[in-house]
Amino acid sequence: MTDARWIEVDDDIAAASRHFALAARLYDAGGFGDDRDDLDTYRASMALQHAMQSAHTSLEGGLKRILEILGEEVPTGAQSHVDLVRRVGRPVVLPGRGRPAILTPEVEADVGESRRFRHRAMHGYDDFEPILAKPSIDAARRLATTLAPCIEAFRREVDPSAEPQG
Repeated sequence: MTDARWIEVDDDIAAASRHFALAARLYDAGGFGDDRDDLDTYRASMALQHAMQSAHTSLEGGLKRILEILGEEVPTGAQSHVDLVRRVGRPVVLPGRGRPAILTPEVEADVGESRRFRHRAMHGYDDFEPILAKPSIDAARRLATTLAPCIEAFRREVDPSAEPQG
């Protein structure tokens, strides 16, 4: 199953990991004041929200590419973001083919938290409360280091001849 499309998967996962790591650093840097009209407060808030959104969007792109490589339909519709995370977190058995779960349960949980953050950010920029973001930032910290190895382990499982990436 060695496929050149893994190059783009690797790029997406590397981008997601980088954005997650930098989002955590933005959170640690703070600057989230009470005056929402203050430029520094605005910059800190928007930078963090955008970094987390970029991370999750890159992650979703990589997961969708994996499904396409496997010949598996990508979820569609209003619940597609939720369905994608759920789908890649479990093994799939289809007539004539199947695959193991792409994500471990721990990584799936962190990806779910990232998805929830992105949803809240996309639909409530003005309601951003930094203290409430802590679970998402904790997930981002873990994803920055666990996501790529998780995807690589899946790749080796479905394609034992694949060369380790990185």
